[in-house]
Amino acid sequence: MPTPEAEVEVDVPLVRALLADQHPDLADRPLTVVGNGWDNVLLRLGPDLAVRLPRRAAAATLVEHEQRWLPGLARLVGGVVPVPVPVRTGRPGSGFPWSWSVVPWFPGVPVGDRTGAGSGGAVPRTLAAFVAALHVPAPADAPANPVRAVPLHTRTEAVAARLAAHPVPRAVELAAAWRTAADLPEHAGPPVWVHGDLHPFNLLVAPGPTGDRLSAVVDFGDVTAGDPAVDLATAWLTFGREARADFRRRVTAQDASLDPHTWGRARGWAVSIASALAVSDEASFRAVALRAIDAVLDD
Repeated sequence: MPTPEAEVEVDVPLVRALLADQHPDLADRPLTVVGNGWDNVLLRLGPDLAVRLPRRAAAATLVEHEQRWLPGLARLVGGVVPVPVPVRTGRPGSGFPWSWSVVPWFPGVPVGDRTGAGSGGAVPRTLAAFVAALHVPAPADAPANPVRAVPLHTRTEAVAARLAAHPVPRAVELAAAWRTAADLPEHAGPPVWVHGDLHPFNLLVAPGPTGDRLSAVVDFGDVTAGDPAVDLATAWLTFGREARADFRRRVTAQDASLDPHTWGRARGWAVSIASALAVSDEASFRAVALRAIDAVLDD
């Protein structure tokens, strides 16, 4: 599944023009493109800031969700791990058609880029505390997301089509695991806040005194309300066997509402996300997918 084509080319001259027009006190800072992802382009702005801009129309609303909801979510989770609350917001201009944000720059690298970074230490403990703090009942006007935190059976057609159309490793076993998860009872509690995209490339780690520490959780564009199982899929996507067991114990100890059905649905979400990563044109995504597929099927 190739990365979508950019609908607007975002480069240093464009972002420099946007800053000069709307935030002139930041316009003379060093500016470098450091990431060009599925939805957004990220540029480092001096030593402590970054500029995050959508590269296609489908992502523009996601940036607006972050601008609207991240300040409040940071009050829930900011004491556990930093999150990229916008420090400045931008509007369309200089030929760029959408809203954009200036956010803090966090030290660290994605867990997905570091072999063994999800193997243990403080990372599962901190991530368990993060999801426990985040997964509280959400307000009625929380953003809707048609593909995350929804009942699993609503995603069956998409997952089955992906497994049938692409050379996903162990596809027959994954399809069976998906059907088992999709048949489980739906989430019966109130819709809770969920990150929605808690895979290893949205988790930053940096060196700590006793090993890697979780330095930030980023990319809240898919934030929504619903079933917490979608976030708990990170157990298989991010961690090795021992760290996964540690993460699960800690999450369950902090949230008495979780039951085996929730973890079963989380395993289903791991099937969905890993199978999508497996057909990416990014080698690092495929490597994470292969580890996650084996974790889901061999646990």
